[in-house]
Amino acid sequence: MATSAAGTEPSPWAVVAGSVALLTVLISVLLTAFAWPSVRSSVHDVPIAVAGPAPAAAQVTATLGQRLPDGFDVTVVADTAAAEALIRDREVYGAIDLTNGTPQVITASAASPVVAQTLQGIAAAMAQGETGSAPAVRDIVALPADDPRGAGLAAGALPLVLGGMLAAVVLTTRVRGIARRVVGALAFAVTGGLAMAAILQFWLGSIDGSYLANAGAIALTIVATSLTLVGLESLLGMAGFGLGAATMMLLGNPLSGMTTAPQMLPGWSGALGQALPPGAGGSLLRSTAFFDGSGATHSLIVLAVWFVVGLALTVAGGLKARRQVGAPAAGAPAQPAVPASV
Repeated sequence: MATSAAGTEPSPWAVVAGSVALLTVLISVLLTAFAWPSVRSSVHDVPIAVAGPAPAAAQVTATLGQRLPDGFDVTVVADTAAAEALIRDREVYGAIDLTNGTPQVITASAASPVVAQTLQGIAAAMAQGETGSAPAVRDIVALPADDPRGAGLAAGALPLVLGGMLAAVVLTTRVRGIARRVVGALAFAVTGGLAMAAILQFWLGSIDGSYLANAGAIALTIVATSLTLVGLESLLGMAGFGLGAATMMLLGNPLSGMTTAPQMLPGWSGALGQALPPGAGGSLLRSTAFFDGSGATHSLIVLAVWFVVGLALTVAGGLKARRQVGAPAAGAPAQPAVPASV
């Protein structure tokens, strides 16, 4: 009776105060994680090309530096074809073409609608100051007509993260055995990739390109995320899962650069985002959907590394559980070890 009565007693006020403080910290972290990258986004070191004669290109480059200091990382090329090749290879986001005397802007809204609009606005301001008329604009890698703002692709970053997290939760709570968890993660990555690619491409019309390539990009992102979380939970328990989930959700998702561009995120955060599965996966999906796979190498390497790390963590967690099952209790006679299921 004493134990039951003690269980119904109100919690000390210190516990209430500690809970409120913890919740305040958590909501502050959430707000910072999601709002800081957007509020502090700006144009800095965004790679573009300037095509045309060297004197004219140098003059435009200097003007760009004056109007937006450190805004662009300019590559000077000889002609229009070279500029377009850099854009299609995802080496630059766009170009100012001076080849024919009259400036024109070449953009790739599929790479980043925000950068395309920024480049168009800067070029228009420069041209109006000199000729009084805005330059012609050519979008050589455009977003689909059904989603000209790229809203579907930008919104897809969060489901990619949540898909990997949900897979990890289900697999760690319902599935036992190293091999079964790995197979489950791989199988879900395939089915989830096919389903998400079908929704984005055939229903919403947000992406183009090869359906199977797009599904593969999504699948690799999901399995890299889910196996990492499964491995952390297997090795460290819920603390490991919490650490991995926080990394993917609070860092990976807001720093993915899907709504703007990685180069527009503040400071080092853009590079960090591209080193995590959500950012690498989003960049890979842009490459497969709009650029025939160009510029995908870095993203493929990042996702492959996370996949291997997740697989290693999962195996290590399984071996740890096997040793714990086989270890006799303190003071008890040794028993034959029962092999853990695979």
